[in-house]
This record gives sequence, C-alpha cells and structure tokens, in this order.
Amino acid sequence: MNVRVLRIELKRSVAPWAGAVVLTSALAFLYLLNGAWWSGPTAWTAQWTPLALWTRGLLFYLWPLAVGLGALHGLRDHRSRMSELLTSTPRPVWHRAAMSAGTTAITLASAYALLVLVGAVQVLAKTEYTHLGWLPISLVGALFLVAGAVLGMGAGRAVPSALTPPALAMVAFVFTALMHMSLGRTETPTADGFPISEPNRVSLLSPAVEEVRDVLVTLSASVHLGQTVWVLGMAATGFTLLVAATPRARLIALTPVVAGAALALLVLPSDPRRMYVLDEAAAELVCDGPVCVTRTHQARLADLAGPGKEALRLLHGALGSRAPVSVRENTAVLPDGSTPQWSRETVLFDFDDEFVAAAKGEELTRALIVKGMVPGCTPVGWSGSGNEDIAQTVAVSWVLGDLRPLAGTSHPSGDPIADARPVWKELKALPRAEQLSRINAMRAAAFSCEGHAFDALSGGASR
Repeated sequence: MNVRVLRIELKRSVAPWAGAVVLTSALAFLYLLNGAWWSGPTAWTAQWTPLALWTRGLLFYLWPLAVGLGALHGLRDHRSRMSELLTSTPRPVWHRAAMSAGTTAITLASAYALLVLVGAVQVLAKTEYTHLGWLPISLVGALFLVAGAVLGMGAGRAVPSALTPPALAMVAFVFTALMHMSLGRTETPTADGFPISEPNRVSLLSPAVEEVRDVLVTLSASVHLGQTVWVLGMAATGFTLLVAATPRARLIALTPVVAGAALALLVLPSDPRRMYVLDEAAAELVCDGPVCVTRTHQARLADLAGPGKEALRLLHGALGSRAPVSVRENTAVLPDGSTPQWSRETVLFDFDDEFVAAAKGEELTRALIVKGMVPGCTPVGWSGSGNEDIAQTVAVSWVLGDLRPLAGTSHPSGDPIADARPVWKELKALPRAEQLSRINAMRAAAFSCEGHAFDALSGGASR
C-alpha cells in the first residue's frame, strides 16, 4: 500500500476513529468495571491464555461496533456524491476498495494488538511460563474485527442509507447475544441428572468466547481452523460487495459468507469437550519431591513445597497407611454441573480454591489437609457446601489436635466453630479406634461424593 495514499485514507476516513473507539472502549471496560477478569489465576493479566481469552470475550460488543463503523465508512462515496466521478477514473474499482479496506484493517488490527500488548506487559511481570499457544486465539480475534468492518463497509456501499450502520450494528449484536444465550447453547443433563447448558458448534461462529473459568483451558486447533474459514468468507463477501456494481453481482457476493459458514460448521467440533480443551503443555507437572504444580504455576512451587510436605507428614501421622502420598495441582477439566473427581492417594487442589487462594505457611498447610480429608462435592461451577464446611473444620482440627476456624471461608450462622464444636466434642470423646473409623467413613463419603461427609462424621447414616 502506497504510504501517501495511506495517509490520505487515514485523514479522510473513519478508520482511525474506529481503531480509537475499539481500543479506548475495551480498556475502559476492563479497567473501570470490576469483574472476574481481575481475580484469581484466570485474571486477564495473570497468564497468557486467559489474556487472549478475556480480550476475545470483549468482541461480544467490539465486533458489532466494528461492523457498524465499517458500514459508516462504506457510506463515504455516497455521502460525498462522488460515485459517478470515481467510476470515470482509470483507477480500478478493486484498487480503491483495497486501499479503503486495508486502511481500516490496519487501524483495527493495531488497536486490538495494542489492547493485547497492555495486558501482555503485565503478564510478563507476573508469570515465568511463557508460550505462544495463546497467539492463535488473539490472531483470530483480530481477523474477526477486520472481517466485520470489511463486511460492514460492503453492506454500507450496497445499501447507502443513514440507517444502515446502526441497523447492521444492532443485527451483529443480536447475533452475538443469541450465540451465547439460546441458538448457541444446548441443554443437557449431567451424569447425576443436573441440567446444564453447554455451547454447541453454532456458538463458535460468534467472535466472542466463553467466560474464562480455568487457566489450563484453551481453544482447540479445529476451532481456530473453522473460525478462520468463517472469517475469510465474511471478509470475501464484504470486499466483493465493495466492488460490485450491479444487483446481480451483489447477490453473488453473498456466496463466500454462506460457503464459509457451511464449511466452518463442517470443521468446527460438535462436542463441547473438543472445543475448550486442556492445554497439555501448560498442564505439564513440575515437582519438588511429592509436591507438584503445573508449568503455568511453576513460580508458586517454592512457596507450596514446604507446606505441602508438612501436610503429608501430618496426614500420615493421623491416618497411617490410608494417608495420601503426594500433593498435586488438579488438571482435570470438567463441565459445569458435573461432580468433582478426587483421589485418596493424592491431595488435589486448585489455586483458585477458597482455601488455597491466599493461604501461606501454616494456613496453606491447613488448607491442603482440608483437601486431603474433605475435598468437597459441590458440582463444578456451583456454589454452596451444605454441612461440608463443618466437616472440614472438624476434620482438619482432628488432624492438628485443636479446633480452629478455616481461613477464607464463611458460614451461614456466622460462627462455624459454634456448629462444629458439638461434633468435635463428640468425636474426641470416642476411643481412638472409633474416631478413626468415623474419619475413614467420612473420607469414603467425601471422596466418592455418594454420601454426606458430615453425616458419616457425626455417626449418622450416609444418604
């Protein structure tokens, strides 16, 4: 692209304004609103993959904005009443269209790149795990913005009305909303009979992605490929509409976007577990003896190793041969509503768990003992613990020999010790063999998630 022509296009088009609006509105959303993108290991400035996924999530409204601004740009020749004059010049129509579309593409791609760069600078300061697996997520996001703007430009030129930009922006927004609310969701029951809503392959036609819930989850290669096919079809239709001069040519111009959608649906996976998949490189374990974390959190191993080994020692002293022998970060990726899966031989934990998140030293040891005794059976993505928190308080106190509340937890009564004390006194009054029997029954119920740990601990029948 000629630099002089590029400068003229930047001065006389809405392209720079489009880039500025996309960048400033995205940064305002991230910094002025307090949401899940600021907390825990999945924060947008904590790791590379969450950075890419959270910025892709912003396309829920940035993409409709790009489509509307592109349509506004497409009205330029009609507003200036230069259409007939431009057709009389020797310069090819496709050449003018390429210059106009290229300028918009450069500004929007640059704005999106700057948005990612703002987060990348902060990620670099917070993590030792650097990789390029996040790059395809961001590249496809930039392509979506560019293709949406080019499609809007073509539609604006084909239907030169002042109502076209807002109408297109609204249609694009409704499209993204439907992809994440109804058309792109499938209601299915879990193995335990709980109803859950999962994304289907149609939802992957949306530029936005699901909310980031696990730092080890990424998009699969088939998703990148299918979305790229869809985006290229969208961009081809937009560019063809820019150069089309007759109604028949404009009708034919719709072929690429229809074909792109059809081919994309053939490539995109139908199983939700093949859409959002485990990042195996990020989930690779890094160990210090029996204590292991993923490569993503390798910087936290030094602080975890000591408390982890101490927790194993205390658990072995209390449980004997039934005690777990290792501590490991949980890498299982389970759908929302499913029952957690635990191991009696390994203490599994997550860094976004309420017990582990901010614990250090002795409190971290207590948190890991909790995960080794009563890890919790609340379905994935759900809240509430029933009487599990009481069982957890009593269990860790039984291992350590003193009744104390657990850090980082809350209880409906406001005083978990008051509810735990009667069970604690009853348990401690029993002979050692009977105490151990109840503890083992509690752990059996807790790890199988087929009974109630509190009932087993208090001597009641597990239901």
